[in-house]
Order: sequence, then C-alpha cells, then structure tokens
Amino acid sequence: MTEAANRESFRIQRGYCAHMDAPIYAHLCGVIADGLSGESETGRRVLGWTGEPTRDALPLRLVGGLHALVQAGRDDDLARVFAGTVTDEAAIAAIVARTLVDHDAALLPWLDGPPQTNEPGRSGALMTGLLAVAARHGPRLELIEIGSSAGLNLLIDRYRFDLGGTMIGPADAPVTIRPDWRGPAPDPVPLTIESVRGCDIQPLDATDPAVAARLSAYVWAEAVERQVRLQAAIAMLRDRGVALDRADAADWVEARLAEPQAAGVTRVLLHSVVWQYLPATSATRIEAAMTAAATRADATRPLAWVQMEPDRRTAQMLVRVRNWPGDGWQAVAESHAHGAWVMPLA
Repeated sequence: MTEAANRESFRIQRGYCAHMDAPIYAHLCGVIADGLSGESETGRRVLGWTGEPTRDALPLRLVGGLHALVQAGRDDDLARVFAGTVTDEAAIAAIVARTLVDHDAALLPWLDGPPQTNEPGRSGALMTGLLAVAARHGPRLELIEIGSSAGLNLLIDRYRFDLGGTMIGPADAPVTIRPDWRGPAPDPVPLTIESVRGCDIQPLDATDPAVAARLSAYVWAEAVERQVRLQAAIAMLRDRGVALDRADAADWVEARLAEPQAAGVTRVLLHSVVWQYLPATSATRIEAAMTAAATRADATRPLAWVQMEPDRRTAQMLVRVRNWPGDGWQAVAESHAHGAWVMPLA
C-alpha cells in the first residue's frame, strides 16, 4: 500500500471511533493521519505498511501500543491525551511524535499482530442469535467458536444477560452483560448451553498478567465500564478455565463437524469480528465444511451458524443466523462493535 493509503486508514478509523462514541480515539487517529512522520522506526513502518491497513487494523495496533504506555505509567504527557485533557491538535501531534521516538522499541512489537479486542460485551449481541436458534430448534445448544482469542466469549454460558429486561443465564454470575437495548425485549426462549469449545490460531492466556495488560490496552480509554467488565471476566477464567484450542480455524471446524452429535442438540458455529482476519482459503474451507455438514443436518441433529461481523454499509456489527434445516441467512440484530448497544431486527 502507499503512504497515502496508510494515512487514510487512520482517517477511516477516526470515523469509526467518532461513530462509536470514542471522541478521544477519533481525535488521536485524525492527528496521526495528518502528522505521523518517519522520524521513528515505528512511524516508518506504519507509513510503509505493505498490507491492507484497514483490514489489518493498523491504526488499532499503534493506538493499542500507545495506550499500553499510558496504562504502564510510562508517559505522563501521553496520559493527558488519553484522558482527554489535551485536545489541541498541534500539542497532540508533538506529544505523539516525541513518544514514538522515546518509546520506539516498546511500540514496534504492537505492529506485529492484529488487535486482541476480546470483548465480553459481544456475547450480548451473539445471544440474540442463539435465542433465534433455540426458538427454531429447541433449547439445547452445543457451541463451537472460532477466533476465540483469550476465550472471554467462551464464558457465554456463565455470564448473566439482561437483554432489555429479559434475563438469561445464572443469577449468581460474577458478570452481567447489560447492553443498551434498542427495541422490544426478546421472548424468554428456553436455552441450555450443553457445551462451549473454541479455537484460535494464537490463543491468549488472559490469566497471565502480561496478557491481561495487553487486552486492557486494547480497551478504548473512554470505555471505563468495559475495562471493569474485562477484569471481572478474566477473574472468572482464573477461577475456572475454558476449552480453548490452538488450531487453524478451518482445520478445527472440519474436525468438530466430523464428531458425533448428540440427538436433540443443535451444533452452532459461532464467531464475532473474526471473518475479516481469516485467509480467503480458510474462509472458503469453513463455508464448504458447513455446507457439507448441512446435508447431514435434520430435525434431530440441527446445525446453525451465528456470526457478529462488520456491516460496511452501516459501520455497525450485524448479527446473522443460518439454520439447517432452514431457509437461508436471517439478520437478527445490529450492534455496537463492543456490544455497548444492541438493536433487534426481528
């Protein structure tokens, strides 16, 4: 990609952040887009990025590294930017330029991999899809999730949900997912999650303090509630772990779909903000595996696919469901990227 395209990715991210009520990050991304220089190795690598910068979430890689410096107490001037107390663009540009030089070695590794924004709040949006599956096939679900990252959404069977007043999940759960519900509350469909398993090509151990700090750095500075919920979810993992495999998504889905399926249980492929990061060959294999498994699905052993992925037309997340036996994809909800709000569509 050209330098102009790489700068433009920060302007695109600025628009997303502004749309998602993150004015500090929107302002920061705009300043970086216009003012980033090649004075540091980090700056040169960003400006010379050879991948597709928006698909690679390049802006979030860099901003995550900057936020990590703030959370570690390593840069007081930058901390004032993230607190929203420095808003002058020239001042922000000067602080960022100096930070990239002073902390070049610490920031460079943040460009090496995609952001790990494993967000428990997304479970609230995913639950709208699971309710639709349960309403169609019955309450018993077996969940297989790809792109599980640190496994925080694999706790979906242990979270409590308040979806517009409809309560789901254990009443004594340490974490309650309570999105701003923008529409009629869903019917309280009986739902039992029999099992939850997940995979990631590079799974994270959120119980490791260094990994927990990394996840925390990817939580936007404005999102105080998200930060509190993240720490509570990590505490749940420390108390009892989840079934999270290190595996290629396509290999893993093919293997899971080949396993015996209990009668009366719907097998559900689940993912959120993952599809854009998959290689095209992996996505094609997963689609083919689901198509093949669909030919074996029947009323006794149904199959479903629940996904929460970006809708580029609206700059929101779209929750879609497909059932077998069934009749094609159904959009069931729109959602904020981090699950702050959910709007049912059906």
